[in-house]
Amino acid sequence: MRAFISAKSIIRTFFVVLMALATASCGFHLRGNYMLPDDIAKLSLTSFDQYGQLHRQVKSQFQLHGIEPVAPSAQVPNLHLISESTGERTLSLYQNARAAEYELTYIVQYRIVVPGKGSQSYTTRVNRTFLDNPLTALAKSVERDMIEQEMREQAAKQIMRQLARLTAVFNKMEEEELEALLEQSANSESNEQVSTELGLDVKAESVSASDNSNQSTMQVESAQ
Repeated sequence: MRAFISAKSIIRTFFVVLMALATASCGFHLRGNYMLPDDIAKLSLTSFDQYGQLHRQVKSQFQLHGIEPVAPSAQVPNLHLISESTGERTLSLYQNARAAEYELTYIVQYRIVVPGKGSQSYTTRVNRTFLDNPLTALAKSVERDMIEQEMREQAAKQIMRQLARLTAVFNKMEEEELEALLEQSANSESNEQVSTELGLDVKAESVSASDNSNQSTMQVESAQ
């Protein structure tokens, strides 16, 4: 029984080590709950309001996922929070036609820049429902503030998930650029080939015309 347990533990350990080596070789490391690329192990954070709650939430996610925040520089990746906004729409009404339930929408626009690879802009949305009780005005205000804070936290987590997909996004961009260059090169070679063939045809026609002219001259001289 002990031998069976020992063998099972060895096999399990072997697979764990193998997965860890495979992960490291791909340029990804487990930070928090996400596999984040090594390109953003150090990341600068800028925003429209560096003292705002959203900025603090994202910075907290940095600490949670082991990302080292650094000063903005042309040599390091940057996450820039462009803007945030909150909207609402009515979902249901009371009998007196007053709004009873709202859907709140929190929108964040941000941009990720990685030196040498490019930049991408994104928009993340978080929706929540909110019951408007006219009998508890103070409690309603506090509840709405708590809901909006939760929405900011959720948006910050969505930004981290997007960072985890960053390498795949830029790899796809590089593949598309390479395919475009190859297509452009193929078209250029095709145009050069057509131009060369046209040049050869023109030269052949010129030589043929010259030969015909010489033959005509010889015939005239013979006749004389």
